[in-house]
Amino acid sequence: MNPRITLRTLLLSIPLIAMPVAGQIPDLAMTERIKEEGMQRSQALDLFHTLTDVYGARLSGSPEHTAAAEWVRERFAAWGLSDSRLEAFEFGRGWSLQKLSIEMTSPRYMPLIGYPDAWSPGLDGVLEGQVVYLGDKSLEQIESMTSELANGIVFTNGQQTTFRDFDRPQPGLGELVRTGNPPGISSNTPASMRDIRPLLESAGSAIRIRPTIYRDGTVGGTGNRNTSEDAVASLTLSAEQYNMIARLSERGVPVELRIELETAYDSDTETYNVLADIPGMDPDVADEVVLVGAHLDSWHTAVGATDNGDGALAVIEAARILAALDVQPRRTIRFALWSGEEQGLLGARAYIEEHLQTEAQRQNLQVYLNDDPGSGRSLGFYMESNDEAKQIFDRWLEPLSDLAVTMNVPMPIGSTDHVPFDREGLPAFNVIKDFAGYDERTRHTNADYPDRMTEDELIQQSIFLAHFAWQAAQMDGRIPRLAR
Repeated sequence: MNPRITLRTLLLSIPLIAMPVAGQIPDLAMTERIKEEGMQRSQALDLFHTLTDVYGARLSGSPEHTAAAEWVRERFAAWGLSDSRLEAFEFGRGWSLQKLSIEMTSPRYMPLIGYPDAWSPGLDGVLEGQVVYLGDKSLEQIESMTSELANGIVFTNGQQTTFRDFDRPQPGLGELVRTGNPPGISSNTPASMRDIRPLLESAGSAIRIRPTIYRDGTVGGTGNRNTSEDAVASLTLSAEQYNMIARLSERGVPVELRIELETAYDSDTETYNVLADIPGMDPDVADEVVLVGAHLDSWHTAVGATDNGDGALAVIEAARILAALDVQPRRTIRFALWSGEEQGLLGARAYIEEHLQTEAQRQNLQVYLNDDPGSGRSLGFYMESNDEAKQIFDRWLEPLSDLAVTMNVPMPIGSTDHVPFDREGLPAFNVIKDFAGYDERTRHTNADYPDRMTEDELIQQSIFLAHFAWQAAQMDGRIPRLAR
C-alpha cells in the first residue's frame, strides 16, 4: 500500500531552488484567496464523482463523451465564464458497449472477467461453443483449421507469463522519465497477429480472445477506431482466467463458453473539445492566452478516474475557483477539456489547427499548462529542458510549500496533450503526478475508479492549477520559449 501525503503536509525532502527572476514575484494575496476558496468551499469531490459516477466512461466520439462535454460546458457557463462552448472536429464513428456477458459453461460453470476492444463489432445473439485454442499451434497448423475456426471462439495466444508489475520511475527520484507510456509487455503468440487476423476473418470466426497483461483480475482495454464493422469481434480476458482455459485446452479438456456482446456505432462522426474563458482586462496583453487543459476522454473499461478524470477535474475546479473569486486577470485564461487524446492527441491538435495557425496567434499564447499522466497530488511541472521557464516556475512553487509540492524537473515527458504545442515551439508543460499504482493497476483498465483519489488530493491539484494559471496571467513579460 502506498500512503499518500495529506493536503497540509509539508514535504521538504527535495528542496526548492529558485533563482531570482525580475518581475516574477508571485501574487501572494491572490494565492491565499485561491487557497481559501479551494479549501473552504471546494466542489472538487462532488464534481469528480459527477464526472466519473454519473457520466462514467468517456470514449472519444461516443454519446457518453458528448454528454460529459456538454455537462462541463454547462458548468462553465453557470459559473459565469465567457464563451463557454463545444468545438467540434472530425473524428469518425463513435462506439458504445451495450451489453456483455462472458461465462464458462463446461467443464464447470464460472463467470469470466473480460472487455471487448473499443470499436469491436458485436455478436449476433448468444454465442455458445467450444474454445478453439491456437496458443500451441504453428501458423501452418492454423492455416489448416478452417472448419474449426468458422464461427469459432478463438483463443489466439498462449498463456500470459509476463505482466505489467511495475510503475514507471517516479520523476525526481532516480531514472529519468522521457516517455508518456510505460514499457511494452510481450504476449505469447504462436504466430504474429498480423498473420492470424486475416485467417480468422477469411474463415468467418465469431470472436477472438486474448489475455490481458495485468494481474489479479485487472483487465486493460483499448481499441482501434478504424476497426471494420464486419471484422471479427475481439475481447480481452483476465490473465488468470485465460491461462486456466489455456491449460485445460493444452491438457485436451474441452472448454465451452457462452458470450453475449452487443455494441453500437454512432452516426455522429465529430467529437468535441470544451472551451471557456476568463477574459483578460489589461488592454496591452488581454489578447494573450494562458491555456489550461486536460483530456476529458477515457477508455471504456471503467470510468477513467485517474486517466484522466482527476486531471479534468483539476481544470474544472480551477475554473470554478477563479470564477468564484471574480478575478480580472491581465491576460485571458482559457480552460480546455480535450477529446481524442487516447487516439493520438487529436483534440489538442485540432485546437492548434483552429487557433494557432498565424504567427500573431502563436505569439499570443503565453503558455499551455496540461494535467495528465499519473494520479494523486500535483508535484510540479516537467519543464521540457526550458531552464529559463523553470526559474520562473520554481519561484511560483514557493507559495504552495504547505500543499506538498516538491519540484519542477528539467526533463520532458511525451505522449500527452502538451506535446503538439511543444513541437510547434510554444511553451507547454505537463504536471508531475504520482505514478504509484497508475501503470500497474489503473491506467486503461477496469480498475480506474474514483476510490483511488482522496478529497485532499483533488483539492490540492485544483488549487495548484488555479495558482499557476493566475501567476502566468499576471506576470510581467512572457514565458520563455525554446527553438524547436
